[in-house]
Amino acid sequence: MSKTSQKSYGQILKSTALIGGTQLCNLAIGMLRVKVLALLLGPSGIGLAGMYQAATGMIATLAGMGIGSAGVRQIAEASASGDASRVARTVALLRRASAISGVIGMALVLFLAKPLAQTTFGTDRYATGVALVSLTLLFGGISAGQTALLQGLRRLKDLAACNLLGSIFGTMASITLVYFLRERGVAAFLVAVSGFGILTSWWYARKVRIEAVHLPWRETFREARPLLGLGASFLATGLIGAGITYLIRILIIHHLGMEAVGLFTASSTLSLLYIGVVINAMGADFYPRLTSIANRHQEVNELVNQQAEMGILLSLPGLLGTLLLAPWVMRIFYSAEFVAAADLIRWQILGMGLRVACWPLGYILLAKGMGKALVTIEAISSLIEIGVIFLGLRLWGLEGCGIGFLVFVTMATINMTLVSRHITGFRWAKKSVAALLTSIGFTCALLLELRFAPENLKLPVGFALVAAAAAWCLSQLNRVLGTDLLSAMRERFFSRPKAETP
Repeated sequence: MSKTSQKSYGQILKSTALIGGTQLCNLAIGMLRVKVLALLLGPSGIGLAGMYQAATGMIATLAGMGIGSAGVRQIAEASASGDASRVARTVALLRRASAISGVIGMALVLFLAKPLAQTTFGTDRYATGVALVSLTLLFGGISAGQTALLQGLRRLKDLAACNLLGSIFGTMASITLVYFLRERGVAAFLVAVSGFGILTSWWYARKVRIEAVHLPWRETFREARPLLGLGASFLATGLIGAGITYLIRILIIHHLGMEAVGLFTASSTLSLLYIGVVINAMGADFYPRLTSIANRHQEVNELVNQQAEMGILLSLPGLLGTLLLAPWVMRIFYSAEFVAAADLIRWQILGMGLRVACWPLGYILLAKGMGKALVTIEAISSLIEIGVIFLGLRLWGLEGCGIGFLVFVTMATINMTLVSRHITGFRWAKKSVAALLTSIGFTCALLLELRFAPENLKLPVGFALVAAAAAWCLSQLNRVLGTDLLSAMRERFFSRPKAETP
């Protein structure tokens, strides 16, 4: 393997380790936060929080206008040009636009609080809570602009610290609120988390040295057109995604009740537990990096294959471990009442495992700014998703939602491969295909073992399969990095510094 490829793989691993390590800390903090909510309020409390977020999610996406995602691309593109003045104007524009979007979102939720509560819960007694949650839209809008600045400039250390501190402070405040207010504190709980998120993102964004620039409001509206034009595409896709999330929860609550929504919300959250860390950690650097080479298709295709392969290798052990320990994971993160969702989460994890292989393909459209194509594909995919999940719900109940999700991700992977081939001539590299097939083999073996092995052998054999998969992933990482990863880690963290010779 060439030195250039090894360096690229090394950059992927380095950025993933930094952001991923921070996210693992956030997961531990979030586990404590959700555990408190689950113990104090049970599945209905988790369901209530999920419904608040679903009720405001579409408006948050609408008011956000896709500015956060579009801003990352615009800043990355401006930074790659080397023009400091262009970067400064882009940053000033992004900050104004994100603040305006937050105010608009908050105002819309305040105005529609009663209709949203009536539609979501069947009663307007939750209207006050919905109105309070409107603050999360204001905080989220402003914070999105600040984190887009950090990500677009690839200031990953600041981005990691910002997320970690926001999670710590938000958890401390939210646990206190839920403890004293119980169900009445659920809305305040959500506000506290987003409130500390904006404070920490502001602190780190202000440290970025940007050339001073005067941007009159008249010029702001004129120069905002490219940002808002691209943002409109992100807005449409985000709105579709939020709408699908909302519709799925509405279908569940009408067919199975609020407790089923709580179980679905919990399983959906945990299905992203490890794989979500890998995807988000890799995407933090991958998106601006891909944007900088968006017009060099051979390099784009090579980088996408590298990301996909690294995603599989880094996620497989966690995927298998969560599959094996699903009932215990539900009990640890929530409570014994949530163990009923163990089969659901296994289907969802299977879907997430396939998604980690195909998610880099979606970034090709983002990096190239192909907004109309992005919206069209997202709309078609969402219709398929809601259709197969609804069918699964009718046939198999709550577990059918997970089966439908797996079917949807399989279809989406095939679709995005064909689309990417048309745009950049993309083809899967042999090593990426080999990694995916091996991952599927380990996963199928574990599922068969869990279904057919004697009860007293399920855990020992399961742990052996997870260990074998981890060993294989480590050997493949050593191959692509051109080094012994464990030896390098021991030398970095545990070796004593050599004494200087006189």
